[in-house]
Amino acid sequence: MSVPSTHPTSSARLEAALGRIADPDRQGSLVFTEIYAEDARAAAAASDRRAAAGRPLGPLDGRIVSVKALFDVAGDTTAAGSAILRDRPAARCDARAVARLRAAGAVIVGRTHMTEFAFSAVGLNPHLGNPGNPRNRSRVPGGSSSGAVISVVDGMAEIAVGSDTGGSLRIPAALSGAVGFKPSSGRLPAEGAFPLSSTLDVIGPIAATVADAALLDAVLADTVSGEESLTPTPLAGQSFLVPRGRLFDGVEPAVSDAFENALDRLRAAGAHIADGSIEAELDALADLDRIGVFTAIELAATLADLGIASLDGIDPKTRARIEAGGKTPAADYVRMQRRRAGLISLMDERLSRQPVLLLPTVPLTAPAIADTAEDAAFHRINMALLRNTRVANLFDLPAISLPVPAAGLPVGLMAMGRRGSDRSLLGIAAGMEAALA
Repeated sequence: MSVPSTHPTSSARLEAALGRIADPDRQGSLVFTEIYAEDARAAAAASDRRAAAGRPLGPLDGRIVSVKALFDVAGDTTAAGSAILRDRPAARCDARAVARLRAAGAVIVGRTHMTEFAFSAVGLNPHLGNPGNPRNRSRVPGGSSSGAVISVVDGMAEIAVGSDTGGSLRIPAALSGAVGFKPSSGRLPAEGAFPLSSTLDVIGPIAATVADAALLDAVLADTVSGEESLTPTPLAGQSFLVPRGRLFDGVEPAVSDAFENALDRLRAAGAHIADGSIEAELDALADLDRIGVFTAIELAATLADLGIASLDGIDPKTRARIEAGGKTPAADYVRMQRRRAGLISLMDERLSRQPVLLLPTVPLTAPAIADTAEDAAFHRINMALLRNTRVANLFDLPAISLPVPAAGLPVGLMAMGRRGSDRSLLGIAAGMEAALA
């Protein structure tokens, strides 16, 4: 939902978005857990007054933004997609990211659907209902930021704010045809967002374009003036590494064809693309995985801190993983933290030579919702969706998923950069986006 230079007022665009939310064919009642229509109308009207007076707060002023249901909004309970958190006290103040959005003049239209505790890549939630993929309602949207991506693709918001622990921004972007950006750890403020994993969680944008994703990144990072605008990096002479190996195992033909065709377009734009390997680094990651899983361990600890003694009422698929995490010895958790620190250093050294990796965001197109009904199939699909994206979280790399031309369902191409190279990666992604258009 792009805004042209002679765009309608914020109020007009908001009313169009609210109309789409109310459209039953778009499943707005499933996409949003809360809709802030009157507050949004007041914010849009205030933005229009500033625009008329020539005093906008910045480039985000008046833009329509949705926020994932794990962010605190003052006066509302943050249930993070779980039935067992619905009776918690209402938040006393906005999450820091929400406060920055308001300060920048953003119009927050509502909070969006997510998987329970953000603990699934599929995008389904037995407590809230299952909104379908905006490109094909019978298929999964991807998660855990499922409502976020649907809100953008279906024109219910212009930009969405979500979270990413193992791919939760990039997976729905790839499956539903949007841009999803995972920043480096610590770049954007996570205070006031319900944590799945304090070690791996980051927040970030889903948008229709790289420029909009970069705008939200800059505003939330509260960076120096001028970083809100993004100049695409020319691809001529730009070097990329394609890490052939296990991350390409089992890739669907439709995904493989679209990915290879995208590489050809990037080469035609002047990019230098070489095949290579990060198998040694992935071996080190596999060693960490054999010890334990950060998400399960840290979510179990969070729920214990909230005084939740019984896990009755949690989706059984999720409950089993939390219970396993809660039994992990403390010594193993310490070992995991130390191993991850080594992983980060290892990959940083690897990327000092070739700083941008390209690979399919996920190895498959959006599965049918019906195909995830059985537990074994659900877990198999969930792990397949997470396989490539989680690499960026464990090694703390900025990563972005871009939609690429495809014959059928959406396909995503993921670029991963060196730790801390967020704005550089966004500039390169904008250059790639132009070449793939």
